[in-house]
Amino acid sequence: MSEPLPREERTTAGVATMLLAVVFFICIDTSAKWLTLSGLPVLMVVFARYFGHFTYACLIYIPQEGLGCFRSRSPLKQFLRSCFLFGSTVLNFFALKYLPITVTTTIMFAGPIVVTLLAIPLLGEKVGLRRFLAVATGFLGVLVVIQPWSAEWHPAMLFSLAALLMASLYFVMTRMLAGIETNATQQVWSAGIASLVLAPFAFFAWTWPETTTQWVVLFAIGFFGMFGHILATTAHRWADASILAPMVYSQIFLAAISGILVFDTWPTIWTLAGGLIIIGSGLYIWQRERALRKRQLMNAAHPKY
Repeated sequence: MSEPLPREERTTAGVATMLLAVVFFICIDTSAKWLTLSGLPVLMVVFARYFGHFTYACLIYIPQEGLGCFRSRSPLKQFLRSCFLFGSTVLNFFALKYLPITVTTTIMFAGPIVVTLLAIPLLGEKVGLRRFLAVATGFLGVLVVIQPWSAEWHPAMLFSLAALLMASLYFVMTRMLAGIETNATQQVWSAGIASLVLAPFAFFAWTWPETTTQWVVLFAIGFFGMFGHILATTAHRWADASILAPMVYSQIFLAAISGILVFDTWPTIWTLAGGLIIIGSGLYIWQRERALRKRQLMNAAHPKY
C-alpha cells in the first residue's frame, strides 16, 4: 500500500488546478442535465458517471500501485464518504432534470455553510456568534434562490437541498480522512461503491442511447467526474483549503454560461441575488477562518508566558 503524498507549497499551481477542477464539475452537471433531457433515465446517467469514473481510475492507478490501491486504512469512514458522495449525485441529477443549472449550482454554494454547522457535532469544532450569523445569512440567500413563498418554487428544489446536505457530509468525511488515505484509494472506493450499489437499478432502468452524441456524452461524464476529483484533491495538496475555497464560487459564472449556451436558459434576478448573499456569507466565513488560523500560528510561534 502506497503512502499518501506529502503537502507541497505550490499555491499558484494549486489555485489554477482547482479552477480547472471546477470546470470539470460544471461539465458533469451540464452532461447530466443534457442526457436526462434527451430521454435517458437519471439512475442510468448516475451509473455511467461513476462506472466511467471507476474504469478510468483503475486504468490509471492499478498499473502504478497494483491492487494495493483498493486497501483502505479506514474502510468504514471511506464507505460512508462514498455513500454520501453518490447520494448527493443521485439527488443532484434528479434536481437538474427539472431545474436550471444555475439554480442547483447556487444552492450547492451553501455547502461550506452547512459544513460549518455539521463540524460542530461531528468534528467537535466551535462556532462563535459572528460565524453563526454568517451561516444564518447564507441560508437567507438559499431561501432567496428557492423562493418557497412564490410561483418560482419547484418541488425538485427539495432534491437539491438534500443533495446539499449529502455533499456537506461527504466533505466532513473527507476532512476526517485527510492524511489517512491516498488519492488512488479515495478515487476507486468512491466510484467503485457507487457503481456496485447503482448497477441493479441502472440495469432495470437501462435505455440504449439512440444517437452518437448520447454515447459520447455518456462516456465523457465519467471522465469529467474522475479528473475533476483528482484535480481537486491535488489542488488541496498544493495549497491551503482557505486559499482554494473561494475558487468554487467561479461555478456560478460557468453555470450561467453553460445554461445560456447549451440550454438557452438565463439566470433569474433571484438566483443572482441569492447567489451574491451566499457568496458573501461564505467569503466572510472563509476570511474569518484564515484570520483565526493565522492568529493560532502566530501564538504557536511566539507563545506568551
